[in-house]
Amino acid sequence: MDIADLHIHTTASDGLLTPTEVVQWAAIKRIRAIGITDHDSVNGINEAISASLNLNIEIIPGIELNSQYIDEEIHILGYFIDYESKKLAEKLEFIRASRYSRMIKIISKLNSMGVKIDFENLKINNNATSIGRPHIARALVEKGYVSNMKAAFDKYLGRNRPAYVERYRLSVGEAIELIESIGGVPVIAHPGLIAKKKYIDEIIDLGIKGIEVYHTKHDTNTTSELLKTAKERKLLITGGSDCHGMFIKNEPILGSVSVDYLLVQKIKKALNII
Repeated sequence: MDIADLHIHTTASDGLLTPTEVVQWAAIKRIRAIGITDHDSVNGINEAISASLNLNIEIIPGIELNSQYIDEEIHILGYFIDYESKKLAEKLEFIRASRYSRMIKIISKLNSMGVKIDFENLKINNNATSIGRPHIARALVEKGYVSNMKAAFDKYLGRNRPAYVERYRLSVGEAIELIESIGGVPVIAHPGLIAKKKYIDEIIDLGIKGIEVYHTKHDTNTTSELLKTAKERKLLITGGSDCHGMFIKNEPILGSVSVDYLLVQKIKKALNII
Protein backbone atom coordinates (compact mmCIF):
# COMPACT_ATOMS: atom_id res chain seq x y z
CA MET A 1 0.00 0.00 0.00
CA ASP A 2 1.27 3.46 -0.89
CA ILE A 3 1.16 5.74 2.15
CA ALA A 4 1.18 9.46 2.81
CA ASP A 5 2.14 11.50 5.87
CA LEU A 6 0.16 14.71 5.52
CA HIS A 7 1.33 16.63 8.59
CA ILE A 8 5.02 17.51 8.76
CA HIS A 9 6.93 20.55 10.03
CA THR A 10 10.37 21.72 8.98
CA THR A 11 12.88 24.36 10.00
CA ALA A 12 10.72 26.84 8.09
CA SER A 13 8.63 26.94 11.27
CA ASP A 14 9.30 25.01 14.46
CA GLY A 15 10.61 21.72 13.10
CA LEU A 16 14.14 20.45 13.65
CA LEU A 17 14.67 18.92 10.19
CA THR A 18 15.28 20.95 7.06
CA PRO A 19 12.87 20.36 4.17
CA THR A 20 15.62 18.41 2.41
CA GLU A 21 16.15 16.18 5.46
CA VAL A 22 12.41 15.58 5.69
CA VAL A 23 12.33 14.42 2.09
CA GLN A 24 15.37 12.20 2.59
CA TRP A 25 13.74 10.50 5.58
CA ALA A 26 10.53 10.09 3.61
CA ALA A 27 12.53 8.27 0.96
CA ILE A 28 14.17 6.03 3.55
CA LYS A 29 10.73 5.20 4.96
CA ARG A 30 9.23 4.69 1.50
CA ILE A 31 6.49 7.25 1.89
CA ARG A 32 4.75 8.06 -1.38
CA ALA A 33 3.60 11.60 -0.50
CA ILE A 34 4.26 14.10 2.27
CA GLY A 35 2.45 17.26 3.27
CA ILE A 36 4.74 20.16 4.17
CA THR A 37 2.53 21.99 6.67
CA ASP A 38 4.63 24.49 8.56
CA HIS A 39 2.97 26.83 11.03
CA ASP A 40 2.02 30.06 9.27
CA SER A 41 4.82 29.56 6.73
CA VAL A 42 5.33 28.20 3.22
CA ASN A 43 9.08 28.82 3.06
CA GLY A 44 9.98 25.12 3.18
CA ILE A 45 7.92 24.02 0.20
CA ASN A 46 10.20 24.91 -2.71
CA GLU A 47 13.21 23.29 -1.04
CA ALA A 48 11.19 20.13 -0.39
CA ILE A 49 10.04 20.01 -4.01
CA SER A 50 13.61 20.40 -5.26
CA ALA A 51 14.85 17.66 -2.92
CA SER A 52 12.10 15.30 -4.07
CA LEU A 53 12.70 15.48 -7.81
CA ASN A 54 14.81 12.33 -8.11
CA LEU A 55 13.19 10.42 -5.25
CA ASN A 56 9.67 9.81 -6.60
CA ILE A 57 8.08 11.49 -3.58
CA GLU A 58 5.10 13.77 -4.04
CA ILE A 59 5.20 17.03 -2.13
CA ILE A 60 1.80 18.35 -1.14
CA PRO A 61 2.04 22.10 -0.58
CA GLY A 62 0.32 22.94 2.66
CA ILE A 63 0.20 25.12 5.72
CA GLU A 64 -1.03 24.96 9.31
CA LEU A 65 -2.73 28.17 10.35
CA ASN A 66 -3.10 28.89 14.05
CA SER A 67 -6.53 30.36 14.66
CA GLN A 68 -8.98 31.09 17.44
CA TYR A 69 -12.52 29.87 18.09
CA ILE A 70 -14.14 31.42 21.17
CA ASP A 71 -11.73 30.40 23.97
CA GLU A 72 -9.70 27.69 22.21
CA GLU A 73 -6.75 27.73 19.85
CA ILE A 74 -7.68 25.79 16.73
CA HIS A 75 -5.26 24.73 14.02
CA ILE A 76 -6.48 24.63 10.44
CA LEU A 77 -4.53 22.72 7.81
CA GLY A 78 -4.64 23.75 4.17
CA TYR A 79 -3.69 21.34 1.39
CA PHE A 80 -2.78 21.95 -2.27
CA ILE A 81 -2.66 25.68 -1.66
CA ASP A 82 -1.24 28.23 -4.07
CA TYR A 83 1.74 28.81 -1.83
CA GLU A 84 3.06 31.60 -4.06
CA SER A 85 -0.13 33.64 -3.70
CA LYS A 86 0.40 37.36 -3.04
CA LYS A 87 -2.63 37.40 -0.73
CA LEU A 88 -1.14 34.61 1.36
CA ALA A 89 2.29 36.29 1.43
CA GLU A 90 0.80 39.52 2.75
CA LYS A 91 -1.15 37.79 5.49
CA LEU A 92 1.84 35.68 6.56
CA GLU A 93 4.04 38.77 6.71
CA PHE A 94 1.58 40.37 9.11
CA ILE A 95 1.51 37.20 11.23
CA ARG A 96 5.32 37.00 11.16
CA ALA A 97 5.67 40.54 12.45
CA SER A 98 3.18 39.78 15.22
CA ARG A 99 5.12 36.65 16.20
CA TYR A 100 8.41 38.57 16.35
CA SER A 101 6.87 41.21 18.60
CA ARG A 102 5.50 38.50 20.87
CA MET A 103 8.90 36.78 21.19
CA ILE A 104 10.51 40.07 22.24
CA LYS A 105 7.85 40.56 24.93
CA ILE A 106 8.27 36.99 26.25
CA ILE A 107 12.05 37.36 26.43
CA SER A 108 11.61 40.66 28.26
CA LYS A 109 9.37 38.97 30.82
CA LEU A 110 11.89 36.15 31.28
CA ASN A 111 14.72 38.67 31.74
CA SER A 112 12.73 40.49 34.42
CA MET A 113 12.51 37.16 36.28
CA GLY A 114 16.27 36.65 36.14
CA VAL A 115 16.18 34.23 33.22
CA LYS A 116 18.96 35.50 31.03
CA ILE A 117 18.30 34.68 27.41
CA ASP A 118 18.11 36.95 24.39
CA PHE A 119 16.90 36.68 20.81
CA GLU A 120 20.34 35.57 19.64
CA ASN A 121 20.04 32.44 21.83
CA LEU A 122 17.10 31.21 19.75
CA LYS A 123 18.25 28.77 17.11
CA ILE A 124 16.13 29.99 14.23
CA ASN A 125 16.87 28.68 10.76
CA ASN A 126 17.51 31.43 8.20
CA ASN A 127 14.55 30.09 6.19
CA ALA A 128 12.15 30.26 9.12
CA THR A 129 9.37 32.82 9.12
CA SER A 130 7.29 31.19 11.82
CA ILE A 131 8.97 31.66 15.18
CA GLY A 132 7.29 30.70 18.40
CA ARG A 133 7.49 29.55 21.97
CA PRO A 134 9.19 26.22 21.07
CA HIS A 135 12.27 28.20 20.01
CA ILE A 136 12.38 29.88 23.42
CA ALA A 137 11.71 26.58 25.18
CA ARG A 138 14.72 24.99 23.48
CA ALA A 139 16.90 27.92 24.54
CA LEU A 140 15.73 27.50 28.14
CA VAL A 141 16.69 23.82 28.02
CA GLU A 142 20.09 24.52 26.46
CA LYS A 143 20.91 27.19 29.06
CA GLY A 144 19.93 24.85 31.88
CA TYR A 145 16.93 26.72 33.23
CA VAL A 146 14.69 23.68 32.71
CA SER A 147 15.30 20.00 32.01
CA ASN A 148 13.06 19.65 28.95
CA MET A 149 10.66 21.56 26.73
CA LYS A 150 7.56 20.43 28.63
CA ALA A 151 9.05 21.89 31.80
CA ALA A 152 9.70 25.17 29.95
CA PHE A 153 6.02 25.46 29.11
CA ASP A 154 4.87 24.28 32.52
CA LYS A 155 7.11 26.72 34.38
CA TYR A 156 7.35 29.75 32.11
CA LEU A 157 5.69 29.71 28.69
CA GLY A 158 2.28 28.04 28.97
CA ARG A 159 -0.96 29.94 29.26
CA ASN A 160 -1.30 31.50 32.73
CA ARG A 161 2.44 31.01 33.31
CA PRO A 162 4.57 34.08 34.21
CA ALA A 163 6.21 34.65 30.80
CA TYR A 164 3.11 33.99 28.70
CA VAL A 165 2.11 36.67 26.20
CA GLU A 166 -1.12 36.51 24.21
CA ARG A 167 -0.66 36.65 20.46
CA TYR A 168 -2.52 37.64 17.35
CA ARG A 169 -4.64 34.86 15.88
CA LEU A 170 -6.81 34.54 12.84
CA SER A 171 -10.38 33.55 13.53
CA VAL A 172 -11.28 30.06 12.32
CA GLY A 173 -13.52 31.63 9.70
CA GLU A 174 -10.67 33.81 8.42
CA ALA A 175 -8.33 30.79 8.21
CA ILE A 176 -10.87 28.76 6.25
CA GLU A 177 -11.60 31.66 3.89
CA LEU A 178 -7.89 32.29 3.29
CA ILE A 179 -7.16 28.65 2.45
CA GLU A 180 -10.10 28.38 0.06
CA SER A 181 -9.25 31.70 -1.60
CA ILE A 182 -5.83 30.32 -2.59
CA GLY A 183 -7.23 27.08 -3.99
CA GLY A 184 -6.73 24.82 -1.00
CA VAL A 185 -8.90 22.51 1.05
CA PRO A 186 -9.35 23.48 4.75
CA VAL A 187 -8.97 20.66 7.27
CA ILE A 188 -9.37 20.79 11.04
CA ALA A 189 -6.08 19.61 12.60
CA HIS A 190 -5.89 17.09 15.48
CA PRO A 191 -9.50 17.66 16.63
CA GLY A 192 -8.98 15.07 19.36
CA LEU A 193 -6.97 17.72 21.21
CA ILE A 194 -9.84 20.22 21.27
CA ALA A 195 -11.06 20.41 24.85
CA LYS A 196 -14.66 21.36 24.16
CA LYS A 197 -15.88 18.68 21.78
CA LYS A 198 -19.03 20.59 20.85
CA TYR A 199 -16.76 23.06 19.08
CA ILE A 200 -15.83 20.46 16.48
CA ASP A 201 -19.28 20.44 14.85
CA GLU A 202 -19.53 24.21 15.13
CA ILE A 203 -16.16 24.64 13.38
CA ILE A 204 -17.17 22.20 10.65
CA ASP A 205 -20.26 24.32 10.06
CA LEU A 206 -18.00 27.29 9.26
CA GLY A 207 -16.84 25.60 6.05
CA ILE A 208 -14.35 22.87 6.97
CA LYS A 209 -13.97 20.33 4.17
CA GLY A 210 -11.77 17.74 5.87
CA ILE A 211 -10.82 16.35 9.26
CA GLU A 212 -7.52 14.96 10.54
CA VAL A 213 -8.68 11.59 11.83
CA TYR A 214 -5.27 9.97 12.26
CA HIS A 215 -2.73 11.70 14.52
CA THR A 216 -0.03 10.66 16.97
CA LYS A 217 -2.07 11.99 19.89
CA HIS A 218 -5.36 10.36 18.92
CA ASP A 219 -6.12 7.13 20.74
CA THR A 220 -8.22 4.33 19.24
CA ASN A 221 -11.51 5.62 20.63
CA THR A 222 -10.83 9.16 19.41
CA THR A 223 -9.96 7.90 15.94
CA SER A 224 -13.16 5.86 15.79
CA GLU A 225 -15.28 8.84 16.83
CA LEU A 226 -13.60 11.09 14.28
CA LEU A 227 -14.13 8.53 11.51
CA LYS A 228 -17.80 8.51 12.42
CA THR A 229 -17.89 12.31 12.28
CA ALA A 230 -16.13 12.32 8.91
CA LYS A 231 -18.70 9.95 7.42
CA GLU A 232 -21.70 11.74 8.94
CA ARG A 233 -20.52 15.17 7.82
CA LYS A 234 -19.16 13.92 4.47
CA LEU A 235 -15.66 15.22 5.16
CA LEU A 236 -12.36 14.35 3.54
CA ILE A 237 -10.16 12.23 5.82
CA THR A 238 -6.52 13.09 6.46
CA GLY A 239 -3.80 12.09 8.88
CA GLY A 240 -0.15 12.35 9.70
CA SER A 241 2.60 12.20 12.27
CA ASP A 242 2.73 15.94 13.02
CA CYS A 243 6.49 15.41 12.92
CA HIS A 244 8.58 18.26 14.29
CA GLY A 245 11.83 16.32 14.05
CA MET A 246 11.71 14.39 17.32
CA PHE A 247 13.77 11.21 17.10
CA ILE A 248 12.88 7.83 18.61
CA LYS A 249 15.46 5.05 18.25
CA ASN A 250 17.54 7.22 15.93
CA GLU A 251 14.67 7.92 13.54
CA PRO A 252 12.24 10.85 13.32
CA ILE A 253 8.58 10.02 13.93
CA LEU A 254 7.86 11.01 10.33
CA GLY A 255 5.58 8.32 8.88
CA SER A 256 4.68 6.88 12.28
CA VAL A 257 1.11 7.90 11.48
CA SER A 258 0.07 7.81 7.85
CA VAL A 259 -2.89 7.35 5.54
CA ASP A 260 -3.54 5.38 2.40
CA TYR A 261 -2.52 7.39 -0.67
CA LEU A 262 -6.05 6.83 -1.95
CA LEU A 263 -7.15 9.52 0.50
CA VAL A 264 -4.78 11.97 -1.19
CA GLN A 265 -6.41 11.14 -4.49
CA LYS A 266 -9.82 11.90 -2.97
CA ILE A 267 -8.59 15.35 -1.96
CA LYS A 268 -7.32 15.93 -5.49
CA LYS A 269 -10.65 14.84 -6.92
CA ALA A 270 -12.50 17.25 -4.62
CA LEU A 271 -10.26 20.07 -5.89
CA ASN A 272 -10.43 18.91 -9.54
CA ILE A 273 -6.69 18.28 -9.56
CA ILE A 274 -5.68 15.67 -12.13
